[in-house]
Amino acid sequence: MKQRFWTADWFAGLVYGAVFLLVAYVLFPTVFQRLETGAYDLGVNLTRATPSKNIAVIAIDDASINTLGRWPWPRDYHADLIRMLSQDGAKVIGLTIFLSEPQVDQGGIFIRDMMNFYDHCSSLGSVAPFGSSGATVPAATTSTPAASSDCGGAPTAAPAGTTLSVPPQVKQDLLTLRGKMQLAEQTLNADATLAASIKSAGNVVIPMLFKLGEPLGNPAGRTPDYLLRNALGPLVSTPNNADQPYPARSMLAPEAIFAKSAAALGFLDDLPDADGTLRSEPLVLRYYGIYYPSMALAIAMRALNLQPQDVRVEPGKGVKVGNLFIGTDAHFRMHNFYYTAGNGATPFPVYSYADVYLGKIPPAAFQGKIVLIGATALGIGDRFPTPTSANMAPVMVIANVVSSILQQNFYTVPPWTHTVTLIAILLLIAYLTLVMPHLKPGWAALLSMLLLTALCAIEFGFMENRFVWIQLMLPALLLVTGHLFMTVKMFRVTDKLRLRSEADSAESNKMLGLAFQGQGQLDMAFEKFRKCVMDDSMADLLYNLGLDYERKRQFNKAGSVYKYVADYNPGFRDVSQRLKRSQQIEGTVVLGGGTTANGTLILGDSVQKPMLGRYQVEKELGKGAMGVVYQGRDPKINRVVAIKTMALSQEFEADEIDELKRRFFREAETAGRLNHPHIVTIYDAGEEHDLAYIAMEFLKGRDLTHHTKPGTLLPAPLAMEIIARAADALDYAHAQNVVHRDIKPANIMYEQDTGAIKLTDFGIARITDSSKTRTGMVLGTPSYMSPEQLAGRKVDGRSDLFSLGVTLYQLLAGQLPFRAESMATLMFKIANDMHAPVTTLRPDLPGCINTLMDRVLQKNPDMRYPRGADFAHDLRACAAKIGH
Repeated sequence: MKQRFWTADWFAGLVYGAVFLLVAYVLFPTVFQRLETGAYDLGVNLTRATPSKNIAVIAIDDASINTLGRWPWPRDYHADLIRMLSQDGAKVIGLTIFLSEPQVDQGGIFIRDMMNFYDHCSSLGSVAPFGSSGATVPAATTSTPAASSDCGGAPTAAPAGTTLSVPPQVKQDLLTLRGKMQLAEQTLNADATLAASIKSAGNVVIPMLFKLGEPLGNPAGRTPDYLLRNALGPLVSTPNNADQPYPARSMLAPEAIFAKSAAALGFLDDLPDADGTLRSEPLVLRYYGIYYPSMALAIAMRALNLQPQDVRVEPGKGVKVGNLFIGTDAHFRMHNFYYTAGNGATPFPVYSYADVYLGKIPPAAFQGKIVLIGATALGIGDRFPTPTSANMAPVMVIANVVSSILQQNFYTVPPWTHTVTLIAILLLIAYLTLVMPHLKPGWAALLSMLLLTALCAIEFGFMENRFVWIQLMLPALLLVTGHLFMTVKMFRVTDKLRLRSEADSAESNKMLGLAFQGQGQLDMAFEKFRKCVMDDSMADLLYNLGLDYERKRQFNKAGSVYKYVADYNPGFRDVSQRLKRSQQIEGTVVLGGGTTANGTLILGDSVQKPMLGRYQVEKELGKGAMGVVYQGRDPKINRVVAIKTMALSQEFEADEIDELKRRFFREAETAGRLNHPHIVTIYDAGEEHDLAYIAMEFLKGRDLTHHTKPGTLLPAPLAMEIIARAADALDYAHAQNVVHRDIKPANIMYEQDTGAIKLTDFGIARITDSSKTRTGMVLGTPSYMSPEQLAGRKVDGRSDLFSLGVTLYQLLAGQLPFRAESMATLMFKIANDMHAPVTTLRPDLPGCINTLMDRVLQKNPDMRYPRGADFAHDLRACAAKIGH
């Protein structure tokens, strides 16, 4: 059995290695090569090298265009700049601007037309021919009228061989006119001016272009000598004729006037990789058997005072420039280095063209330097991604290549590196097939990680320290994917064996899970169910377990159960919808409390109705300052109840919660002992997670808040009777030593059909009054509080009567007796100011109402009604006088 397991793993690893190599080298080589180039880019960025200090860039940037005018500029600008740089002592000037077409100047054309007109006009030539002191009519003109068509004037005739008699001054003026026209033509010829400046400098390198591709025939004509003098010597003879520069089928050379004047020419053709990134520079191109250098190589040659005959092109090795040897690939491409500088600076000094042209840069800046002139402004020429920049101007690319040549900072790929890559792949296949299956998972992961680290260290280490590119990312990918493949394969077999052994105890785990679920221990039930073999019957049991979690408002755990079922069968019942719903609710529910902010339970058709204790929550009735009221049902006796909740962990500090819980249930127990027709009946109190709740009598109707505004006031006798009944209820509660502490219209329920009233919120008001919210404010409604309650002194039943008096005043007058813009002013008025008589707002009320209100709203509790029954008696007596 053990031998078969080893053989299966060996065969699987070998097959995987073969498939990997087939995909990497045959089917998708370009895709896998991008992994290597990505590692190459990272290695370039990790490597630090010092750029040549003898390179400076003059940038045709946006600032220069704004200063000197829109591009292209007249070529005499470049002529002036080259003249200045030459005088400043620049070593080499690299002008990267293409000069393959003449500059057309309309003024020059016009002057040349005038000169042609002068030279070919017979009458002018007969008077003062250019270069003569006299004007003799040629013999050939004796039979034809002179200049009848050349000058456009009337035909003139002169005897053959005769000399016209013209004043000497006129002759001299005509000769001077011809000379001035010639001078103007020379001045307006910008190409001649630039060519003269290039020739005078003697160190200017200009670009040319090739169209790459194998020639289909012979060249159109003989290559001019002024181009051939830039050609490199023949290739060094080698047995491998396949190592050749890239061929070109056509050439775009500079204008002859420039090519003859330049010190050297070099091509500016770029060969980006498949992803469009420039990582290498072709140093040599082949054009009909003649080899031309790149512009960067030509600049480096001039900097080293070398001629084309001093360069040797060695196939399979590289290019020897004087005593410098540049290692290249088979097509003479150099993997040049791209320099970086900190803080976003450029590695080479860059000067604005306009600043140099206008003399703002001192001449010493370019003395003995290689000066590269090129465009960096957006919209002028192409820009290329490189390993260190996503958008590099061509002139900056040339600067990096020239520095790489002079500083010998370039990457080579020696032939032995391919052997190293192949050996690494074979060793890793052997590791995956022969070693890894015999290791424990932890040790296998550790060893694979060490091998991966070693591969990365070798590749990046050689790049940073030796400028050698050993391509090991493909072996690294083989290691990672092979490790995952072998791990999945081995564990799949192990899991099958484990599931087979667990199948024997599946029935016992299922029975234990059902027992735990029946006892409400849902977590233990889930643990047992997961040990059973998954099938449709187990999916059904787990689905019901998820419903139980929903009832407990543990939506995160319900989601875990649904996900477990969905992994087995996503189409089982509505498990996918319930999983999505649970995940959504999980993000908004305070798990463990089962509520959102303010204690709101999640209700809906797609979620099992939550349970609070033995009560099933059916819908939300309203929200208060510290909790939410729900309509619930006691399923055992089918009684509808109102459930008021309070999320203690959300409203109080953590160190207060335990004490608050004790006081909450003590007060709820006290309120539950009250049995009065006008006091809401308390059925039950409890706590689930961090949510405290009280189940009470479900009341119909609405609270009195609706009747406290003008236009919605109740009839005065009815309002006074409601308050009288509330006073009777308070009298009973005070006799039981229970103080409400939060009497207000919102806590008095009134059912219009039956006329019944109920006082609510007994018990909760007391705890909220003596505790503070998270902001430190005393809970309650200050507008209805008695002066002693606002002052924080001990209160008794007379404080409730004061609040009941404020409520009566608002029900009768449609406004509060004490009003202010700020809380501080309101509290001052309640403690010190007298209220306005009710009859000033309601003249229809009897005067006894003022006497009654004055007593119940006394600042001193000793001067108020001592009992609610007394207040109720006087209130009914006063109400009887209305209408009499």
